[in-house]
Amino acid sequence: MGKLVVLEGIDGSGKSAQYRRLVSRFEREGIKYHSIVFPRYDQESSALIRMYLGGQFGEKPEDVNAFAASIFYAVDRYASYMTDWKEYYEQGGLVLSDRFTTSNAVHQGAKLGADEQPAFFDWLYDLEYVKLGLPRPDMVIYLDVDVETSMARMKHRQQKTGKDGDIHERDVEYLQHCLDTAHRAAAHYGWRTVDFKKDGVERAVDEKHEEIFSIVKELL
Repeated sequence: MGKLVVLEGIDGSGKSAQYRRLVSRFEREGIKYHSIVFPRYDQESSALIRMYLGGQFGEKPEDVNAFAASIFYAVDRYASYMTDWKEYYEQGGLVLSDRFTTSNAVHQGAKLGADEQPAFFDWLYDLEYVKLGLPRPDMVIYLDVDVETSMARMKHRQQKTGKDGDIHERDVEYLQHCLDTAHRAAAHYGWRTVDFKKDGVERAVDEKHEEIFSIVKELL
């Protein structure tokens, strides 16, 4: 089997930018890899995700329970695996993923109380890794950012693109719950954490990239 590396982080953490830098670094250094980004909004398998985030099932994240919403995202990952990268992975390839099952742990687990989350994590991992047969990540790198910075970065992005945020991005209280849940999940599963700030000051993008790349190199 191959290796699966996941970059995770709440909205506004700079995760997508760091993922693009990592992919570019692999290209420059001639490291073979396969890239996947979730959700796959342009695919039919993400239809329920688009409806959920667009507010068609309710205007607040908690209008759809954690288990139902998790299945929406799991189906998209299953479709991706079966049609896009299963053979490559089984032949020993390295797969880089922007989000994975870990995002369900964070964003859907946030709808539950802290005492309910361990059982939810167990259910989620059984659903995706056992029942659906998706690969378990060999490494999860979590980009940690505070909610205030997250919201400011998303607001700037929305002003730049002219697009409104989805039901996750508009809910400050929900994002705080996501952050708290991510910290619990990272501690429980041993995710590697890369801090957005140091001593209250935003770290340089290149500095964070070098830390991320050094962590990934441990698997190469």
